[in-house]
Amino acid sequence: MSDAQSEDARPDPSAGPREGAAREWWDDPALPWRHQPTRADIACFSWLGVAAVYGLVMSFLRPTLLAFGPHVLASLGSWSGMVLIGARAAVGDPWWPLVWFLGTFGLIKFDWIYWWAGRLWGRNLIEVWSGRSERARRINDRAERFARKYDVLALAVSMVPFVPGRAVIVAVLGEAGTSLTKFLSVSLVSSVVVNGACLAVGYWIGEPAVAVMDAYGKYLTWVSVAILVAIIAQQWWKQRKRAAA
Repeated sequence: MSDAQSEDARPDPSAGPREGAAREWWDDPALPWRHQPTRADIACFSWLGVAAVYGLVMSFLRPTLLAFGPHVLASLGSWSGMVLIGARAAVGDPWWPLVWFLGTFGLIKFDWIYWWAGRLWGRNLIEVWSGRSERARRINDRAERFARKYDVLALAVSMVPFVPGRAVIVAVLGEAGTSLTKFLSVSLVSSVVVNGACLAVGYWIGEPAVAVMDAYGKYLTWVSVAILVAIIAQQWWKQRKRAAA
């Protein structure tokens, strides 16, 4: 073998892993880290899982709580629950101050997790959240640009009902180095204001909103079943798309 052939036969140290080589479990583009995870990575990822499971469970329980336990739902940070408590306050419900207090913390209960995740993984986390969905990528990209431009003001705006990309905004602030004290202070004040606004809207609507919820309770079983079927169908469709990709 010639010297030239010997040089060609040597492995290139700059080359990536050989094709077909076994990959470590953590070396997966579906995971937010790009290194062997530390204890902090595992802990934060576990808390993200807790938040995801909570969201899935609440999507099924929300109709029931809205009809039969609005005080609990509002205390957990639900905007719709807070509006209904405001409506009940208009007809004499005395518990709205306590619900407002509890709901202030309920609305921001998971914010610290997303801030921590952003601090640990930065934009890798946003890429994982976006996945292969172009719609999710567009929404997340807009939320990221908004957060980088307006800093904690973006956090305050993200508290407004139906504004998309709140988790992304929180994660960007974590990556950008916003201190936890500053972040939590703005988050807390924003939650107080937004929940107060929801209460005011409910109070303004008043008794008609309570009557609607009473009628809604009669059809509650069917609504809950429909939501459960929709959740299962959505998960099945996502799995099918992943398998076909």
